[in-house]
Amino acid sequence: MTHTWQSALILTAYIIIFLTGLPANLLALRAFVGRVRQPQPAPIHILLLSLTLADLLLLLLLPFKIIEAASNFHWYLPEIVCALTGFGFYSSIYCSTWLLAGISIERYLGVAFPVQYKLFRRPVYGVIAAVVAWIMSFGHCSIVIIAQYLNTTQQVRNPNEITCYENFTKEQLDLVLPWRLELCLVLFFIPMAVTIFCYWRFVRIMLTQPHVGAQRRRRAVGLAVVTLLNFLVSFGPYNVSHLVGFYTKKSPEWRVLAVVFSSLNASLDPLLFYFSSSAMRRAFGRGLQLLRNRGSSLLGRRGKEAAEVTNGDRGVSQAEGVPSSDFATD
Repeated sequence: MTHTWQSALILTAYIIIFLTGLPANLLALRAFVGRVRQPQPAPIHILLLSLTLADLLLLLLLPFKIIEAASNFHWYLPEIVCALTGFGFYSSIYCSTWLLAGISIERYLGVAFPVQYKLFRRPVYGVIAAVVAWIMSFGHCSIVIIAQYLNTTQQVRNPNEITCYENFTKEQLDLVLPWRLELCLVLFFIPMAVTIFCYWRFVRIMLTQPHVGAQRRRRAVGLAVVTLLNFLVSFGPYNVSHLVGFYTKKSPEWRVLAVVFSSLNASLDPLLFYFSSSAMRRAFGRGLQLLRNRGSSLLGRRGKEAAEVTNGDRGVSQAEGVPSSDFATD
C-alpha cells in the first residue's frame, strides 16, 4: 500500500493539475467549438476539440482520484464508481495518444503537400479520425471494468483493504498484464512513432523553407517539443509500467506515481493548443485582456488605455486569422 507521504504528494499533484488544467481546457473548448461551428471547419480543429473533450473527461473524473489519494488509496465509494472512474480515466488518456498522432499527421500533410491538402481537406476526415480514436481507446480500456468485476471487492472482509484497480488477485493479473502490454504497443508506441516521424518532417520543412517567418518557425518547434514531452513525460512512465509488470508478472508499486504523470497530459495539452491554433491564441489574448481590464478598473485606470489594448489585440487577432497563420491549415 502507498505510504502516507506518497499519498500527500500525489494528492497535491492532482489538485494542481485540476486547478491548472480545467480553466485552460474550458478556454480551449470555447475557442474550438466556435471554430467547428463555422462552415467547413478544418480537420485540425475537430481533432483539437476532441482532444480538449478527452482532457475535460479526465479532469472531471480527477476529483474521484483526489478522494482516493486523500484516503491513502483506500476506496470507500461504491464499486460501480470505481469501475466507471477507471474506465473513463484511462480511456481519456489513451484517446489522447491517437488524437495527438492524428494532429501530427494533419500538420505534416498541410506543409508537405499544401496544394493537395487544401483540395482534398474535408471536415469528415477529422470526424472519422476522432471517432476511431475514441472507439479504440474505450474499447481497449473496457478491460478496467472486466478486471474489476472478475474478483469483486465484495469478497474483502476488511473495508480498509478495499482498493480501486490497485491490488489484484492472480486471476485478475492473468487477464490484466497481457492486456496492458497490448495497450502499450497499440495505443502508445505506434502513435508515438507516427507522431515523431510526422513532426520530424514537419519541423524540417518549416525550418528549410525560406518564405516561412521566424514566428511560425518558433511555433512549429514549440508544437513539436510540447507534443514530444507529452508522450515522454506524461504517457511514458505509465506505459513503461505495463512492460515492467508483464515482465515481473505483477503490478509495479510505483505504477500509482506513473498514473499521476499521465494526468499531467491535461495540463500540457493547452500549451499544444496555443502553438497549434490561432483560435486558441486569440482566446488566450482575450483572457489576458479581460484580466488587464479588470486590473485597470481596480486601480481606477479605465478609458483610453483599455481601448488601446482592445484595438491592439483585435489587430493581432485579424492578422493571425489569415490562412497562413496556422501552418497553412487554418
